[in-house]
Amino acid sequence: MKVLVVGGVAGGASAAARLRRLTEAAEITIFERGPYVSFANCGLPYFIGDIIEEESKLLVATPAKFKKWFNVDVQDNTEVISIDRKAKTITARNVLTGEQRSHAYDALVLSPGAAPLKPPLPGVDLPGIFSVKTVPDSRAIKAWIAEHSVKQAVVVGGGFIGIEMVENLVHRGIKTTLVEMLPQVMPPFDPEMVEPVHERLAAKGVELCLGDGLKAFEQQAGGNGLVVHTASGKALPADLALLVVGVRPETSLAKEAGLTLGQRGIAVDAHMRTSDPSIYAVGDAVEIKDWVTGQQTLIPLAGPANRQGRIAADNIAGRSSTFRGSQGSSVVGIFGLTLAGTGASEKTLKRLSIPYRKVYIHAGHHAGYYPGAKTIDLKLLFSPEDGKVLGCQAVGEEGVEKRVDVVAAFMQKGGTVFDLEEAELCYAPQYGSAKDPVNLAGMVASNVMRGDHPVEHWDAVDWPAVAADPSALIVDVREPGEVARGAVEGAVNFPLSSLREKLHELPQDKKLYVYCQVGLRGYNATRQLLLAGKDAVNVSGGFRSWQQAKL
Repeated sequence: MKVLVVGGVAGGASAAARLRRLTEAAEITIFERGPYVSFANCGLPYFIGDIIEEESKLLVATPAKFKKWFNVDVQDNTEVISIDRKAKTITARNVLTGEQRSHAYDALVLSPGAAPLKPPLPGVDLPGIFSVKTVPDSRAIKAWIAEHSVKQAVVVGGGFIGIEMVENLVHRGIKTTLVEMLPQVMPPFDPEMVEPVHERLAAKGVELCLGDGLKAFEQQAGGNGLVVHTASGKALPADLALLVVGVRPETSLAKEAGLTLGQRGIAVDAHMRTSDPSIYAVGDAVEIKDWVTGQQTLIPLAGPANRQGRIAADNIAGRSSTFRGSQGSSVVGIFGLTLAGTGASEKTLKRLSIPYRKVYIHAGHHAGYYPGAKTIDLKLLFSPEDGKVLGCQAVGEEGVEKRVDVVAAFMQKGGTVFDLEEAELCYAPQYGSAKDPVNLAGMVASNVMRGDHPVEHWDAVDWPAVAADPSALIVDVREPGEVARGAVEGAVNFPLSSLREKLHELPQDKKLYVYCQVGLRGYNATRQLLLAGKDAVNVSGGFRSWQQAKL
């Protein structure tokens, strides 16, 4: 059996290695149009930032390793330019010599990846403007920084790579401006969850141009450096500009071969087969199912690409294996801050009109009495019908990705908020709390589901109108010293510590909107008020969520 793999890196390389582990009765060849068949593209920003000092550390597997370990032939610097499905052959061209050759296959795996978007704007091809996709890209950027003594840079695009590049340029002492067309960085996340990221970027001296698109590039007078023009009229001087505004799936080879395409990428079934049963497709070019929403989507992440490659190999080897879809679990680090998420965002659920409820918690990453506890801000989204977890986002300095990973694992098994409430997790003071943040999120959400904890949200109410409404009252249950540092306008202060003695002072005929600093005291106060026969709701996340919502 002859198996050809078009493209290496995560999906293609995984398919080849997995297939060899399943059978020795196959001739396997990988065609890679670049010079590196398997490299850690997620590590490129850190190589540019000199965190990873040796380029060789980025090379996961070389052609020699593929041959010695797996008896897989690798033809690097070789681009597959056409597929003849009837003859079951491909035509490959050596990009260095131009020589073309035909190769027969019994099974073909397409892993062409995705290409960086390059908007057709004036000056986009000027020297000093780079994308960040390959090892040669990163090598060229490092050389440009050294040769031109780069002191200021502009990064266009506030997604994963854009944020990582900002951090690494600043690490190298380069003053950096970030331009993002949307009003927030990290668009897959909900806006209130990235507000701490905005604050951290600004604190590190990064100039943020949010809600401002790219208009044009031009060369500075004298041909030394660039000027980046934004849609709002800003002119940003730069010695270096990085375009990281997203990627486009490489579907041209599949399209020219007559394979079925979806709205976003190459269409495949659960076995990773295309519309031709002899051809499989994996990785960033493939349209897959969002496991939470059921919608077809693109999720260009290394983890799903690796799994897809393994699944394609299983099926080629005769094992029935399926890909269930992806929930888009992801994480990014920003100057000591970690932002992580899994599943659907609130923005997505709203857009698709999927019913949901949400809660916020702000809890320490380990026991508060043990030195060094850091706050995790966590948002949990769940179904109002059965409590099934739909998504989770968290941000903080320590322990963030651990909690999101736990929620992601529960989600894969169809877990509910009641499961999170009961989750038995490791505990010692320096690692967590007896009630872990995951448990706390589950407890809060479970109480909401049971009707024990009526909640409201800062972004769902017209608070000036509530403050002026004679039938409503905003109740701040923090201590006076906390209130003095900031409070919601129109709120009255009834500290939880003395609330029981003063319950009679709160009206029986008004709806009471209760809040504290992070939500826990507000919950306790709400229970007291409800048991006293009053109409009360706790505002989820307390004053900390108010501040993050920028209200």
